[in-house]
Amino acid sequence: MCQESTKFKNVWTTHSASPIAYERGRIYMDNYQCCITSIAQQPRLIYQKSKCAKSEKIEDALLLECPLGEMLPSPSDYKASLIVLTVQNWLLRLSADSGEVLEKVYLAGSCCKFFRYLSWDTPQEVMIVKSAQNKLPAAARQAGIQQSVLFYLAVFQVLPLSFIGMLEINKKIFGSSVTDVAVSNGILIVMYSMGLVRLYNFKAILEQFMEQPFALGQEFNWNGQVGSVGKYPFGLPCNIKITDTPPLLFEASSLENAFQIGGYPWHYIITPNKKKHKGVFHICSLKDNTLAKNGIQDMKCCSLEPDWIYFHPDMSGRIIHVGPNLIKVLKLKEVKNHADQMEIAEDFTIVANRENCVNNNVTVTASGRVVKKRFALLDDDPEQETFKIVDYEDELDLLSTVAVTQIGADGRAHLDFHCNEHGSLLKSIPLKESWDVTYSHEVYFDKDLVLHIEQKPNRRFSCHVYQMVCDTARDDDS
Repeated sequence: MCQESTKFKNVWTTHSASPIAYERGRIYMDNYQCCITSIAQQPRLIYQKSKCAKSEKIEDALLLECPLGEMLPSPSDYKASLIVLTVQNWLLRLSADSGEVLEKVYLAGSCCKFFRYLSWDTPQEVMIVKSAQNKLPAAARQAGIQQSVLFYLAVFQVLPLSFIGMLEINKKIFGSSVTDVAVSNGILIVMYSMGLVRLYNFKAILEQFMEQPFALGQEFNWNGQVGSVGKYPFGLPCNIKITDTPPLLFEASSLENAFQIGGYPWHYIITPNKKKHKGVFHICSLKDNTLAKNGIQDMKCCSLEPDWIYFHPDMSGRIIHVGPNLIKVLKLKEVKNHADQMEIAEDFTIVANRENCVNNNVTVTASGRVVKKRFALLDDDPEQETFKIVDYEDELDLLSTVAVTQIGADGRAHLDFHCNEHGSLLKSIPLKESWDVTYSHEVYFDKDLVLHIEQKPNRRFSCHVYQMVCDTARDDDS
């Protein structure tokens, strides 16, 4: 991968009028009706389905892969499949190889809309389908009728696909200022309008408030309704009724509800809940809320796009802090002679190449006249090399970065591979296509494949695939 003679060649480019998605070697186009494999030497079509009606439009999708060492009921369960959510409240499991519908589950009738929100609680094990926020019609609101149920969450075990339960997030239980909810790693995360974030034990909620378990396809008589679980028009019963506020695990106040947990021992990252603190991150112990030594991280960058911070996905407990021209990889370590206190130390940094950039506020002309600039140059000025994407490739243990420089209408980007342990640059790959910083971009680095999906003016989308090419003759000589 990192040998000097190894090149990445642009082998394929396609364009689309609709968004393009990528999942583990498969490129999806035309609202998941068209699937192309990117693993072959030249990307090729896997399947093309006929155009679907608007009512069957897919809003979100997750890729399911067979768990190792488990006996599954159907031969199709051993092959990769795609769970998709349609605009009309259907949850479908499709074959990743043919697009054939393997299973269909109807989620709910007109009481709520399930679309756009598919996520993992435990990856490849437990899946959450979240409804859109419940809103009363304008006439009902004007009449003074109060809406108490904000969201519904449907919980599924996957492969084989089975229904665990459905619950509602109610203002009467969680408070009137709830704005959003999420579930991750067995934790129910509830967000409030004032920046407050509260955490609850989701598994304990399912066990404590489950009224009656149901299986998909089971005939039921529930609250006066008779039907089959997951079948039209009945959908799923709301069989988990939270009647009392669950025990609170943890709460914190953070600007824009930004809250992350990670590290070892466990720490969390927040931004103090005031606008003047935007771009300032506090790293605190989850055990006792104490701020780590050097735990206030502030790049003090002046830029249009904010810097961002997150726990390293390699499970090392480190932290990645990304600014316009600087990437800091931080680590938690014990304070000397204080085993119960942790400090934040710099592991390594990656710096953008701005050697030729001179940002003087005062210049002197040839005649000796002093000219002062009215405005200072922003740290993410497009004409300077700026970091746009940072990712981690777990199978190769490489940290990848995308840096962009735009001069006029022409933007140039390169993908760099860095040693994940020390941060040293191992290889740089120039991307051939121009990069417009005013539109959204995604770059995937997947073993011997680099894939760039970009949005262009008028919602046009393009996908560029690069494959690794090895010059074996040169390698043999060396």
